Amino acid sequence: MRLDQLRRRVGPFLLRRTKEEVATDLPPKQEQVIEVELSPRHQQVYQRHLQRERQKILGLIQDENALDANRFLILRSLTMLRQLSLDPSLIDDAYDDIPSSKLDVVMEQLVSVVDSGHRVLVFSQFTRFLARARDRLDTLGIDHCQLDGKTRNRAEVIERFQAGEAPVFLISLKAGGFGLNLTEADYCILLDPWWNPAAEAQAIDRTHRIGQTKSVMVYRYVAKATIEEKVMALKAGKARLFNDVLGKGDGSGAARVPLTAAEIRELIA
Repeated sequence: MRLDQLRRRVGPFLLRRTKEEVATDLPPKQEQVIEVELSPRHQQVYQRHLQRERQKILGLIQDENALDANRFLILRSLTMLRQLSLDPSLIDDAYDDIPSSKLDVVMEQLVSVVDSGHRVLVFSQFTRFLARARDRLDTLGIDHCQLDGKTRNRAEVIERFQAGEAPVFLISLKAGGFGLNLTEADYCILLDPWWNPAAEAQAIDRTHRIGQTKSVMVYRYVAKATIEEKVMALKAGKARLFNDVLGKGDGSGAARVPLTAAEIRELIA
């Protein structure tokens, strides 16, 4: 009932058109979530840190009034858990001997995709994880470009990929979320789930946009039994709420709002 009232109130002030309605000639886009099982050693390290960070966070959110004051510490703990889901060595060099379970799976697919003649955009929020991916590509002998916040010759790097000099383009979220037209690629890999559905949609749209002539394949890699699964569920809930209010669509316009205490508890449950 309240949702219907909200729709009636905001409806006259909104005009929402999806990309599919505007660019009707775009080829199809297929999206798939690939779940990654952590190796026993990787999972052991993750669980050990999860128990410690869970107790810390629960202590910080006991007082609802102190939530905003503690938000930085909470987000730091959540970020640590997200990095652990990717690669234990991102938080401690002592874990250098534990391979990233996710990169093991991703590299296997990348070899197959590149050997088939496709070109790929690979996104992550964490530049250090992109560096790990770059090192793996070097070992495999796969040419690549990288764009992140430290890239100084941005235009040159982009042109190199567009010219076909490398089949893989490693891109950080902040550096590549806007203003790029990379329709030369027809595969898009998201190495880690992001809080905001809009950020993911903008990344994918680097390749799925006007000028694309091939079907686009999108793969989201999610580490099982980690905070990444909880992030996916949280995003899905926010997207549903957005669409319930504003109508059809993929929820990619859902605004990023601060996490509530209940949402934080769910992330570390």
